[in-house]
Amino acid sequence: MPQYLSADKEKELVETAAALMTKGKGLLAADESTGSMLKKLQSIGLENNEENRRLYRQVLFTGSKDVAKHISGVIFFHETFYQVDDNGKQFKQTLKEIGIIPGIKVDKGLVPLAGTNGENTTQGIDSLGERCAQYYKDGARFAKWRCALKIGDGLPSELGIRETANVLARYASICQQNGLVPIVEPEVLPEGDHDLETCQRVTEKVLAATYKSLSEHHVFLEGTLLKPNMVTPGFDCKKKYTTEDIARATVQALQRTVPVAVPGICFLSGGQSEEDASLNLNAINNCPGKKPWALTFSYGRALQHSVINTWAGKTENVSHAQEQLVKRAKANGAAAKGEYKGGVGGASGDQSLHEANRNY
Repeated sequence: MPQYLSADKEKELVETAAALMTKGKGLLAADESTGSMLKKLQSIGLENNEENRRLYRQVLFTGSKDVAKHISGVIFFHETFYQVDDNGKQFKQTLKEIGIIPGIKVDKGLVPLAGTNGENTTQGIDSLGERCAQYYKDGARFAKWRCALKIGDGLPSELGIRETANVLARYASICQQNGLVPIVEPEVLPEGDHDLETCQRVTEKVLAATYKSLSEHHVFLEGTLLKPNMVTPGFDCKKKYTTEDIARATVQALQRTVPVAVPGICFLSGGQSEEDASLNLNAINNCPGKKPWALTFSYGRALQHSVINTWAGKTENVSHAQEQLVKRAKANGAAAKGEYKGGVGGASGDQSLHEANRNY
């Protein structure tokens, strides 16, 4: 007999997922690893050390309480999960007090998938049960695990898709046993010159395989969230598409693959500019047709780019940088309700945030 969750565990997972998917709210992904913080800090001329990372996260987590009107949860990296502000108070505690739920990235990064043409899998399953139990004890209520698939000549392969689906299902099952809502993230990467239709076809294939695997692993769908890519053309595609085209392709891919039992879908920004990420999310919410899930955001770069550029490592810029976060969070909160009119901009709102072969 498969091991199912107790009714109490199911109830808690459902409540957490519902709170995270509160209408008009989304997630701040602040789970960049020590390595990927290097680029962020280097871009403003700061050394990538623990203190500078702490100071930057302090900018993100200790500003106006207004951010909680638009952000329901924050995804932490292990280091940040245990860091404190200048007064010795843990960041996760500060957020909890204003109603923001702490979450944790639990994967240990992409590694080559042997026997494939440059494809990856994600490591970190071995110790996952103990780590999830500890994170739950320390206040986390949801988790994130990222897999990434490339579109290319014969890619993603059947093996690559199957491995992604399997590792995501194993991760989700282990999280739920330990009381954490798993965010399932099978990202189809935007690298390449493929068109919108190709991305839609691959995204549908990947999502279908993922939900088949989640079913086989007896994952309780009502206590999960999905973090997919939007269906977009590759960054080198010459053909231009409207936000409506992207919205239609994205919604159609989800309608064909994501069960109604899933409470919410929080898109990754995938290197889109801050403004594009908001406009596309808005168009998705306004797209006609059945959309039985909350459709919102789980953005990293598309919520932080203007923040870090405004801050630039200077104490006197902290409050201005924090205003940028509220501004972008508010824009995305409106987009999650289909009410964003555009034009909020921000310090770097229209800048592409694409990074090739991103691994965080």
